[in-house]
Amino acid sequence: MAMAMDRIVVSPSSYVYRHCQARGSRSSRVSMASTIRSASTEVTNGRKLYIPPREVHVQVKHSMPPQKLEIFKSLEGWADETLLTYLKPLEKSWQPTDFLPEAESEGFYDQVKELRERCKELPDEYFVVLVGDMITEEALPTYQTMLNTLDGVRDETGASPTPWAVWTRAWTAEENRHGDLLNKYLYLSGRVDMRQIEKTIQYLIGSGMDPKTENNPYLGFIYTSFQERATFISHGNTARLAKDRGDLKLAQICGTIAADEKRHETAYTKIVEKLFEIDADGTILGLADMMKKKISMPAHLMYDGQDDNLFDHFSTVAQRLGVYTAKDYADILEFLVERWNVQTLSGLSSEGHRAQDFVCGLPARIRRIEERAQGRAKEAAKNVPFSWIFGREIRA
Repeated sequence: MAMAMDRIVVSPSSYVYRHCQARGSRSSRVSMASTIRSASTEVTNGRKLYIPPREVHVQVKHSMPPQKLEIFKSLEGWADETLLTYLKPLEKSWQPTDFLPEAESEGFYDQVKELRERCKELPDEYFVVLVGDMITEEALPTYQTMLNTLDGVRDETGASPTPWAVWTRAWTAEENRHGDLLNKYLYLSGRVDMRQIEKTIQYLIGSGMDPKTENNPYLGFIYTSFQERATFISHGNTARLAKDRGDLKLAQICGTIAADEKRHETAYTKIVEKLFEIDADGTILGLADMMKKKISMPAHLMYDGQDDNLFDHFSTVAQRLGVYTAKDYADILEFLVERWNVQTLSGLSSEGHRAQDFVCGLPARIRRIEERAQGRAKEAAKNVPFSWIFGREIRA
């Protein structure tokens, strides 16, 4: 869905809202020319083989004032005592094989046959959304890389003992199970083109992501708070749809992943809550900045070698199935505003008060825009082939 000025795009892992407002000057910028190909051009035509098919145009770096690094250094004790408690002991953690046919069992082939029979009841639209969610999870190396760009909290050595670094590595290890499990389940289902899916994953990791967090941990932790709640909602809805269609095992899988995302959401929102305690003005300015720019889907550079608009098409199917919608985006923002007591913040600067008013009024504005966009989207709907399901067409 698109509009001339304000633009709304819905996706399973995030709802993108672009606010038409000129941004002020920022610290060091890096400019790159667009390399998005036309649909008729081969990937290797006139370009180096290892350049990703999509690159971002302008990136801002290190926007947090250096003096604020001390805030995160001072929070290491708090992170050790509070943040790390949201990690689950490994020996008590579920593993992907807990939910899959037992390869060592004599009944393995019967178990796979039963899995495939259950999957026959699920429509193609469902698999498009489930595949999109899985691809997003499989691009985990990019997300760990993103967290390690954040000033003051990055893992400086790859095995740093600081609680921030320990959290990032352990969070990554927990999240790694999600893509592993969904990937194996989809492979066994026989309903999807795994080679096209694998290509999409490789393209996506090669392209990276641009969350516009600017090496700034204020922005980074606001982004992760939003994203973790969005993925909790998305996986919860895929669980509900699987249950409605009779695949209780897949419903259990998606529900288990959703529970992880909820726990991670709580951890990241705790960090931002602490930042509001220490630096309310800086944190509300960061929240307003992220919402004016957008909360973009981690997989917004998704590409399968064929469809230059794959992300938009996938997002539209998710919206139509109710897996992740514009309403969810507004609801998440409203939830976070209440969670962080944004409306009752005091002692703010004049700029902070303007940011507070903007953020508190934004959910209603998004809902108004969504109502207008829905009508236009229905008029523009068309059948689109998805390589993930062998080129079969879906309404998008």
